[in-house]
Amino acid sequence: MKAHVSSILLGVRDMDRAKKFYTEGLGWTIENDYGVSVFFASDGASPVGFYGREGLAAQNGVDPEGSGFSGLVLTYVVRTEARVDEIMAEAEKAGATILKPAGALQWGGYGGTFADPEGYVWSLGYSAQGSDQHYAE
Repeated sequence: MKAHVSSILLGVRDMDRAKKFYTEGLGWTIENDYGVSVFFASDGASPVGFYGREGLAAQNGVDPEGSGFSGLVLTYVVRTEARVDEIMAEAEKAGATILKPAGALQWGGYGGTFADPEGYVWSLGYSAQGSDQHYAE
């Protein structure tokens, strides 16, 4: 098995709220809307989509009721500190919960963390160290 993710599916309780947050709030474009699932245009990266939480849990043989930190963090690396600040502001305006405001990070970079309305954690980051970053933009 390769270290590669073919797609990222997030189980959501409120499909309309999730779509509104990512499209109107963060400017994502819906590529396919199948009703029970939605996929966004990915610009060549691993596609991100939503699936009804109950259905996704049943499909994968797990309990849809989870609480606390799931152990999953979605990381988004950008090329400037200013872009981190812009995205954090966009996310907050769209209804995200700021978990860790943007600022200097312990390892020398710059970043912040927010949770979308369904509780999924996004870590935004920038680092001037190294040129082999997996930039999202």
